[in-house]
Amino acid sequence: MNLRPRRREDPDINLTPLIDVVFLLLIFFMVSTTFLRDANLRINLPQAALTPQEQPEQSLELTINSRGEYFLDGRALVNSGMDTLRRALEEAGSGDTALVLRADADTPHQAVVTALEAAGKAGIASVGIATTQDDDE
Repeated sequence: MNLRPRRREDPDINLTPLIDVVFLLLIFFMVSTTFLRDANLRINLPQAALTPQEQPEQSLELTINSRGEYFLDGRALVNSGMDTLRRALEEAGSGDTALVLRADADTPHQAVVTALEAAGKAGIASVGIATTQDDDE
């Protein structure tokens, strides 16, 4: 009987596959990372005017409530379609007439976009958007 303890072999750790995986992960993250693109855009953002603008003498007032319904100079339109709005704007004003857009804060954005598109198709070149002034100032 042989009672001598067997000599243990030191485990051989091969680091090559580990280095390969780490290198591939590094390449993946370098390729998939997005860098700041906004820094390349040099634009001057507009600032809001502090003084209210005077309304032109010939102007139409288009009000949009929170449900997206249109009111031209206080009169409700038959429906909220763009063709109806365009025809009403063409009948009410000419090309030099200004349009003041008053939209409720809860108005869907699509209703405002539709109103702006109808005004453009009706030939109205001047469009103003009515806002409220903060009392904090």
